[in-house]
Amino acid sequence: LVELVESGGGSAQAGGSLRLSCVASGYAFSSSCMGWFRQAPGKEREGVAVIDSTSRPNYADSVKGRFAISRDNAKNTVDLQMNSLKPEDTAMYYCAADTSTLWWCHLATGNYGYWGQGTHVTVSS
Repeated sequence: LVELVESGGGSAQAGGSLRLSCVASGYAFSSSCMGWFRQAPGKEREGVAVIDSTSRPNYADSVKGRFAISRDNAKNTVDLQMNSLKPEDTAMYYCAADTSTLWWCHLATGNYGYWGQGTHVTVSS
């Protein structure tokens, strides 16, 4: 059974930081793409940051230079460090796994077959 459990959401002021974590189990974590996605009220879910099996990241333009994704294959975890937060970063954040791709992960949601329940992030101005 594949499980993805997120933690670390909460509230922050604009300009502040939050760190999200995701613990995965039930599949070959080290050979899978992992990603963080978000969905704001009334908007479609979008890719924020993804990382491949070699720890090569790919970021959405909206978060480049502010967010950093990392993974620990020994612990089956993937983290998202969010700095210089903006009110437009407010959303539900989801961890997801693409178990069919090793390298050059995509930001498109359709590539990811497994999802966590999400953790909410609120950024106030």
